[in-house]
Amino acid sequence: MKSILTQIISENKKVEQAEKAAALAEINAPSTKDSRRNFLRKTAVGGMALGGFMAMSQEDTIAQATSKVNRASKPSELKITDLRYCIVQNVGRTPIIRIDTNQGIYGLGEVRDGADERYALFLKSHLLGQNPCNVEMLFKSIKQFGYHGRQAGGVCGVEMALWDLCGKAYGVPCWQLLGGRYRDKVRLYADTPEFEDLSEFKQKIKFRTVDQGYTWLKMDVSIGMLRNKENSVVNNKVWGGGFSQWAGDYNSYANTKHPFTAIQITPKGLDEMAKVVEDVRNAVGYEIPLSTDHYGHFDLNNGIRLGKALDKYRLAWLEDMVPWEYTDQWKTISDALETPTLTGEDIFLKEGFKDLIMKRAVDIIHPDLASSGGLLETKRIGDFAEDHGIAMAMHFAGTPVSFMANVHCAAATQNFLALEHHSVDVPWWESLVKTTDGRKLIDKGYAPVPLEAPGLGIELVDEEVKKHLNTKDKSYFAPTPDWNEKRSHDRLWS
Repeated sequence: MKSILTQIISENKKVEQAEKAAALAEINAPSTKDSRRNFLRKTAVGGMALGGFMAMSQEDTIAQATSKVNRASKPSELKITDLRYCIVQNVGRTPIIRIDTNQGIYGLGEVRDGADERYALFLKSHLLGQNPCNVEMLFKSIKQFGYHGRQAGGVCGVEMALWDLCGKAYGVPCWQLLGGRYRDKVRLYADTPEFEDLSEFKQKIKFRTVDQGYTWLKMDVSIGMLRNKENSVVNNKVWGGGFSQWAGDYNSYANTKHPFTAIQITPKGLDEMAKVVEDVRNAVGYEIPLSTDHYGHFDLNNGIRLGKALDKYRLAWLEDMVPWEYTDQWKTISDALETPTLTGEDIFLKEGFKDLIMKRAVDIIHPDLASSGGLLETKRIGDFAEDHGIAMAMHFAGTPVSFMANVHCAAATQNFLALEHHSVDVPWWESLVKTTDGRKLIDKGYAPVPLEAPGLGIELVDEEVKKHLNTKDKSYFAPTPDWNEKRSHDRLWS
């Protein structure tokens, strides 16, 4: 019996020596971030220092390994202790959240661009004391507090941060937790540069495609370009003569849905819009997919007329021609046109996509991960679309935090086409973060997938983020004790 025990001890010692050597190598590696380094030190035989462990006898090793074990170093005993935020002045305003734990590791997430940080803060009381690695369970407990559009931002931001934490705790990238990856780099699409002079525009396109390396572009084809063109639009003056889709009171053109404006595009207006698309297509060429968006608020009949006028330019898609919830109208538009149709950036959860997909009302779905439910829910949406022969592009406008959440999801979803990069011309955008494995954030129109870096694979560069905080709220991950207490019974059934 004693000889068998001695043999077991000897074999275990060899295994432990090898594990400690591997851990020591990772601790000493320059690419290892501090949070991971501290985590490894804590987990070394229940919190015992590496040097002491290596010098111990077999018996002392067993004694130390079975007493005074630092249980708090186990991923299974991670606990959420805080949720804090800062607001970056990017695409209007974009809140970044940080979820802290009892083990010193944290997760980063992002409330969707243009949304309120309080969408995330009021979820804090549902998260405190919970293990962040139970991502799906926590998501199911908070998803009732999300809704379509920006109202989903809090739920999705929390879900991102939980996956970041889980990946860090177990030492694997988020894409691995989603089931593995289909690609090592994620294709991006970028806006075409604005232009007045066509020759100057051609130079800008050359810079975008050759120098920057983007292989997929998108342009706006709005009735706004008809602002100074007489007899191009019917019934615009009653709306004040403006074409802004983004600002106005409840009864404004901006907030009136497409079927209810009675705006029409005249043949002259269609010719003007088609000419702009023709100029861009000729400058870009036909090898590069060219998508279109932001047409204005007019009904499906005018949408079909515009689509038919543009069919010959072989566009990659026509985006959000009517609000996403009008499934039957989308089906009518899609059936009438050769050009692929697309919608989805404001839809929350897979349930919101089901009708569009099952009725094949659109040709491509376009979730924004910061509204659709986060990484896992968006992958499920993509998988459901794939089952029905529909591809998935991904909408994105925010900071590199949400960007990397999208990259991991895109890497793990087979029917993915391209991910939007909305801030390609913002010079400081990439400087907000550093990658934890030394890779480039963006390389020639693609986002390299972090093959080994745990979690999302980024850390904030504090001094850079602080340069770009919202002017009305300069706080930087300050404590948020006002959101600690849960005050309501939120079960949806009796």
